[in-house]
Amino acid sequence: MSRLNQIAPESATGKAKELLDAVKGKLGLVPNMTRAMANAPAALNGYLQLSGALAQGALPAKTREQIALAVAQANGCDYCLAAHTAIGKMTGLTADQIRDSRHGTAVDPKADALIRFARVVVDTKGRVSGADLQTVREAGYDDGAIAEVVAHVALNVFTNYFNHVADTDIDFPKAEPLVDHHDACATIPGCDPTR
Repeated sequence: MSRLNQIAPESATGKAKELLDAVKGKLGLVPNMTRAMANAPAALNGYLQLSGALAQGALPAKTREQIALAVAQANGCDYCLAAHTAIGKMTGLTADQIRDSRHGTAVDPKADALIRFARVVVDTKGRVSGADLQTVREAGYDDGAIAEVVAHVALNVFTNYFNHVADTDIDFPKAEPLVDHHDACATIPGCDPTR
């Protein structure tokens, strides 16, 4: 059970009601995370404003979801893994792309460079190296794309940490456990765990 009150839109008042009504109008439902954020309308508004602004950026919806999955996996956020698996499917991500994103990779070399960079940003707490920047630039991304990746990482770290604190009730289908290739390979005769 959530450790923060999840405000029902029908009992909300003031700015919280206005924001929850906007969420319902856009999504057709009000996820538990936004209900919990509504305890602090400023926090919910900040989340919605940044999320909305980034949705207008240069990165496509699929890429944004791949980044969200990579960050959620890195931070062990079950709520965000469930939400972004569902949303990722809606944007057209396949089960393999969702799994790869959670591993911080992609088959497509350009997407792979961006997702790996997002994971480096998380893992280094933003202290990326010049070589990390060079790798993502060599994949064809400019400073604008790099800035957007950092913003997406920050947005997703916020939601991951918020859901850890709140222990938000998961209201999306739970994401399947991520099977480690090395562990799975150990059960298959002749499997090479380095591949």
